[in-house]
Amino acid sequence: MGSLLSVSDIKEDVEYILDLASKIKAGEIEDKPLEGKTLAMIFEKSSTRTRLSFDVGMYQLGGRAIFLSSNDLQMGRGEPIYDTAKVLSRFVDGIMIRAKKHSDVEELAKHSEVPVISGLTDLEHPCQSLADMLTVKEHLGGWKGKKICFVGDGNNVCNSLLLIAPLLGMDMSVACPKGYEPDEDILKTAKEYAEENNTDITITDDIGVALENVDVVYTDVWVSMGDEEEAAQREIDFAPFQVNSDLMSLANDGAIFMHCLPAIRGQEVTADVIDGEQSVIFDEAENRMHAQKAVLYYYLKS
Repeated sequence: MGSLLSVSDIKEDVEYILDLASKIKAGEIEDKPLEGKTLAMIFEKSSTRTRLSFDVGMYQLGGRAIFLSSNDLQMGRGEPIYDTAKVLSRFVDGIMIRAKKHSDVEELAKHSEVPVISGLTDLEHPCQSLADMLTVKEHLGGWKGKKICFVGDGNNVCNSLLLIAPLLGMDMSVACPKGYEPDEDILKTAKEYAEENNTDITITDDIGVALENVDVVYTDVWVSMGDEEEAAQREIDFAPFQVNSDLMSLANDGAIFMHCLPAIRGQEVTADVIDGEQSVIFDEAENRMHAQKAVLYYYLKS
């Protein structure tokens, strides 16, 4: 079945996986479909939602998850990724990794004999985007003809949303300061997907333009893990892009607010928005588990 390192890896099956997630959430699949299966979970970065959702999700599907921090593995002491991939493949049925560098995950998947699932890299966060789109469908009734606006840093979360939105028939805009645009290669691919699916992608530093006819307003922290040295400058650069009630008023009536969490209330988003009636952040967080259960079923069920 291959591996899930990017939304592009499931380009043809995105809707199938999301439909499967809805069925799993509704209890419409067989009981314990992954009984006897084991997932190795490698964490180079700390996590709340990724760890909980994969661990609990694997348990609910009848399987077992094993948590491995970088300190728990010889890989953290210099063992080659090649050797780690070969050894883990002899013990487990799948590997989930939350890593610092996307290239390391590509290397792991290249040599692994079992599916590798990205739980986040510096380039993409595909599982988050699946949970996001499951949430959009639940609250807006579907994807086609809807528009999502990502406000802030063109980071890994933004990159995955750019890829998945056009595949589902959504328009997308990104409002970000100059110098913080999404990855160029990701954007090129996303625009190809948009052309194939007759949707539109806009990247701009003009919030008014980005928020035109928007149904979903999405943001993330201004300082991601690894960017701490840039914190002071980022806070200055992103200040005009705070999601507050004035910004939300530019979106369509009935628009929802989303955030992948963790959030810093009062920085990238005001408390009244993140805790307000338009916010669906906790449904979104819960849906990480349902979306990832669908991914686990898709890759590990045999």
